[in-house]
Amino acid sequence: MEPSTNPAKSDDFPRELNDKAKLCRFLCYGSEGDVYTAGEDLRPRVETAGALLSMLQDGRGCEAVEAVERFADGGRAACLHPCLFGLALCSQRSELQTRQAAFKALKGVCREPGHLFVFIQYKKELKDGMKCGIWGRALRKAVSDWYNERDAMNLAKAVTKCKQRVGWSHKDLLRLSHTKASKDTIVLISKYVTKGWKEVQVAYADKENPEEVVKLLSYLEAVEKVKHSCDEAEVVHLIEEHGLEMEQLLTDHLKSKEVWRALLKDMPLGTALRFVGKMTVDQVLEPGSSDMTEFCNRIQDETVVKNAKIHPFDILLAMENYKRCQSSRGKIKWEPSGTVLTAMESAFYKSLQNVESTGKRFVVAIDISTSLSSVVPGTSLSTAFAAAAIAMIISRTEVDTQVLVYSEGVVSPCTVTAEMSLADVTCALVKGPTSTTDCTLPITWALEEGKAVDVFVVLTNNPLWTFTASPVETLKKHREKSGNFSKLVMCGLTAIGHTIADTEDSGLLNICGFDTGALNVIRNFAMDLI
Repeated sequence: MEPSTNPAKSDDFPRELNDKAKLCRFLCYGSEGDVYTAGEDLRPRVETAGALLSMLQDGRGCEAVEAVERFADGGRAACLHPCLFGLALCSQRSELQTRQAAFKALKGVCREPGHLFVFIQYKKELKDGMKCGIWGRALRKAVSDWYNERDAMNLAKAVTKCKQRVGWSHKDLLRLSHTKASKDTIVLISKYVTKGWKEVQVAYADKENPEEVVKLLSYLEAVEKVKHSCDEAEVVHLIEEHGLEMEQLLTDHLKSKEVWRALLKDMPLGTALRFVGKMTVDQVLEPGSSDMTEFCNRIQDETVVKNAKIHPFDILLAMENYKRCQSSRGKIKWEPSGTVLTAMESAFYKSLQNVESTGKRFVVAIDISTSLSSVVPGTSLSTAFAAAAIAMIISRTEVDTQVLVYSEGVVSPCTVTAEMSLADVTCALVKGPTSTTDCTLPITWALEEGKAVDVFVVLTNNPLWTFTASPVETLKKHREKSGNFSKLVMCGLTAIGHTIADTEDSGLLNICGFDTGALNVIRNFAMDLI
C-alpha cells in the first residue's frame, strides 16, 4: 500500500451517521444502529424509525420513499418488513408530495399479496387511536391499481396461492378499496374473490367469452376442483394440466408420492431444495429413479440456477439441513443420498454467478484461536463450514480478496482458489490452540504489509474479545495511511448481541450470527448504501 501523497486525516472522512444513512440501515435490517442480528424477528415500530421521522419532519419524504424503493428492489434488504413499514409511515404524512410518492411506489414495493397485506396492517397500526380511518381516496386508488395493473393469469395465481395474511384477505381489500375492474379478466377475478366460484359459474355460463376469460375460467375451475378432490389421479392431472402449485393443494394431497412427483416437475428451485428431505422420505427421490436423475440434473443446471436467482448461502443451508437427516422438529427422518448431496454442492458453485461483485478490495479474516466446531445459531452449519463458505463466496465474486487466518498474535494468508472445493477451504482453516481473540490483528497486518483495503470482514466464534489496541483507533491508522475510508465488519458467528463499534462511525458494523441476509448487509455496507 503506497502512502497517499496527501495523507488523509481522520476528520476528512464522513465518519458520523446522518439521518439518511440511519434510514438506509433501518430499511436494510430494521435497526438504525450498527448491529445486524441474523434470524431476528423484525417488528419495526415508530420508536425505532427516528431517522425516518426526522426526514419526514424536514420535508424530505420523497427522498425517504426513494430509499424504500431502492432497498425493496433486487433483494437488497435482509428483510422486507422495514421497507413496508417505512412506506406505510410515508403514506400517512399530511404533506401531499410524500403521500403521492408513497402510493405511487406501492406496486413496486409490494410485489406479492403477502407484502400488500402487511403494508395495509402497518397502516392500520399507525392509525390506531386516531379518529379518521385509513381508507382514503389515495389508498383506495393505489390498491385498485395494484389489482388492475397486474397480468390477469399472474393475479389469478397470486390470489389463489396467498388468500390472506395478518388478518387481511383479498376480499377485504377489494371491498374496502371499492375496486372497479378495468378489464374483463380482472372483473372475473374480482367476482371470484368477492362472490365465490358458484356465482362465477352462473355469471359466465352460456356466454361467448373472450379467449383470455376462457383460460382464466379453466384455471379457476381447476383450483376449485383440486380443493374438493380425494382422487390422486385427478389431482395429479390438474397439477400437470394447469400448473397448480403446492399452496393450492390440501394437506392430505401432500401425503401422496405421485402428487409430489407431479409438483416436482415445475417446482421453483428454492422450494425444491427446501423440501428435498420430505421428498426423500416419501421416496420421490429414490436412488436410480428418473425423478432423482431429473432433479439432480435440474438443480445443477447453470441456466436454471441463474434464472432462479438463488443465493449460494441459501443452497448451503439447504444442503446442511439435508445432511442433518431430520426435519427441524424431528418429526420426519431420512437417509441422505450421496447423489443429491453432490448435486446440491454443484448447485452451490453454480449459484456463485448470482452474486454481483461490488468491485471493492476485501480482507476476510478468520479467527482460529478457538475451535471452529460450534454451530451458527439457527442453522445446521458448523462455524468452520460457515466461515469457509463466506470466504469462498466473497473471494470468488470479488476480484481483490485476501483471506487470512489469525491466532495468538499470528496472522497468515490462506489461499482460496477457484479450483478449491468447500471441503478444501474448510480444511485450510486449521484449528489453533485456545487463546484470546484480537480482531485488530488483520488490520495491523494490512498496515504492516502495505495492503490497501476497502472492507475488513473479521469472523470469529469466540464470545470473549480482547484487543491489543482499540479497533476504532487501529482502523483509523489504516485510513490515514491508505488515504481510504476503510470499513470493518466484525462478525461473531455464534454471537447473540455483543458489539465493538463506535456507533457514530459509519465505517463500523457488527453482525451477530450469520445468514443470507448478513451477506446482503455486507454488500450494502461495502457499496456505501448503509
